Amino acid sequence: MITEISDETLTSGSGHILVMDDEKFIRSLASEMLIKMGFETVSAKDEAEAIKMYRQAMQAEQPFDAVILDLTIPGGMGGQETMARLTEIDKHVKAIVSSGYSSDPVMSNYEEYGFIAAVTKPYVIKEMSDAMKKLK
Repeated sequence: MITEISDETLTSGSGHILVMDDEKFIRSLASEMLIKMGFETVSAKDEAEAIKMYRQAMQAEQPFDAVILDLTIPGGMGGQETMARLTEIDKHVKAIVSSGYSSDPVMSNYEEYGFIAAVTKPYVIKEMSDAMKKLK
């Protein structure tokens, strides 16, 4: 259940969120923001780790409520490709795309690529909060 925190107008919720980003600092920052809103988080440094963690959570019948996927992973599969793989595992996956490249078509037309929201880097807690509202 998601409600508003009146003093900061941030989303307050609960759930298990997977954050995929190749930069440790970004993973930590996203996790801190999500924890402040009441979510539990785990993080993955790349698509292989994210897919493995997602599959394990599904098999344990403790699926993630959402995933936040970095659009660009140097030398690896980015958010768009990872989303396609996660959809093969769970056709109901809820994913938020993340990037520092706001001009990328996936960021501006995220719904066309199967994402429920987009969050630009550097992260701003209000924008992260707005994205989490779309989990309803």
